[in-house]
Amino acid sequence: METASTNQHQLTDEKWQAIIHNDASYDGSFFYAVKTTRIFCRPSCKSKAPNKENVRIFANPQQALTAKFRPCKRCKPTGQRLPDREWVEQITQYIDEHFRERLTLESLAEECHGSPYHLHRTFKRIKGVTPVEYVQQTRIQAAQEMLVHTDHSIAEIASSVGMQNTPYFMTLFKKMTGRTPTEYRQFTHNLPSAEVFVHEK
Repeated sequence: METASTNQHQLTDEKWQAIIHNDASYDGSFFYAVKTTRIFCRPSCKSKAPNKENVRIFANPQQALTAKFRPCKRCKPTGQRLPDREWVEQITQYIDEHFRERLTLESLAEECHGSPYHLHRTFKRIKGVTPVEYVQQTRIQAAQEMLVHTDHSIAEIASSVGMQNTPYFMTLFKKMTGRTPTEYRQFTHNLPSAEVFVHEK
């Protein structure tokens, strides 16, 4: 909870109304950041309205930057265009923290303040894979660790990494690792522990 002695860091009802109505008349008087995405914006930003409990208020962009928030690519709160590489870092960080949730290209674009087409094209150019492929890689890597370090069932692991469709999870897992989840668990259990995460060709 913010405990600043002045109003400039508090989310007043007036500021909240300015945020949800994209009120440009408040631009420059304060900036707001969203804890879940680590992105900060101008009040007039046309991005999806955040959940009120996730909002932090700053008097200027430098305060938000110091608190480790990144500027929104859409509303450019620092007055400068966000470099594509930094935007992709935002998207990557969001996926790494939220891969267990339902993620689509559209939802990623909405959360990370861009268009689905531009996000897809920019992410692939910089990372070498599409956002959806990166989500899949992240989920399968998490599943590999769970197969090695837990005795959870395949269905439980699939669900815990954000994939409710167990048969699809098993198909994707084999496509990406060359083994079914069960085969992978058996294979790694027969290896010395130091060799478990050696990447296979």
